Amino acid sequence: MSSYGVSLKDAEIERPEDYPHFNAFFTRALKSDARPLATSRWVMPADGELSQRGPITDGAMIQAKGRNYTASALLGGDSLAAQDFDNGSFATIYLSPKDYHRIHMPTTGTLRRTRYVPGDLFAVNKSTAQTVDRLFARNERLVCYFDTVDGPLVLVLVGAIIVAGIETVWGGVEAPAPATIRETHWSADDAPTFAAGDEVGRFFLGSTVILLTPQPLTWAAEVGATVKVKAELAD
Repeated sequence: MSSYGVSLKDAEIERPEDYPHFNAFFTRALKSDARPLATSRWVMPADGELSQRGPITDGAMIQAKGRNYTASALLGGDSLAAQDFDNGSFATIYLSPKDYHRIHMPTTGTLRRTRYVPGDLFAVNKSTAQTVDRLFARNERLVCYFDTVDGPLVLVLVGAIIVAGIETVWGGVEAPAPATIRETHWSADDAPTFAAGDEVGRFFLGSTVILLTPQPLTWAAEVGATVKVKAELAD
């Protein structure tokens, strides 16, 4: 644990030896008062590093200096859905092995569908983002589409090297499907709604979550900042 620099002071279980297995440790819950919910319009969906954020310009987002990728590619070729986010905003948060690994809603929203996109499992740290073209559009990922009062919202949970899986609160562990894009849809009667700050999923070990919204946002943190879940993301 010390090799990752993990701190358990905010965890419900503070002693590493009290976790039943490795995945339980990396998907640990926090104390109820560890991450107070900001009063801003948008809150951070995860602990980690705000590796990139900004406008979606002509359908493209920044991966790293000199490297861009498209919203359509990130969504697994769903070009129609990607059009909703033209001239909108995106934020990319990298969760290292030491970080809290659960993902929370950045604003109130209702889940409409998910799209599992098979792919590679490259590492997603800063050095890889700077060297591997279209990294986040090549890795395995789960695209989650929500409706909000401000329009559509997408959260993309990106898999990575050593990550044993992506898990959601509505479907459990997302089973790998090496060659098949898989979609799940919810009707108006059974679609789950989440408030800002509610847990929606988790990673095993560490990875990246990407948020897409059609609104231009005024950001609360600079690129490279260490961020905490439920803190202010933007107004």
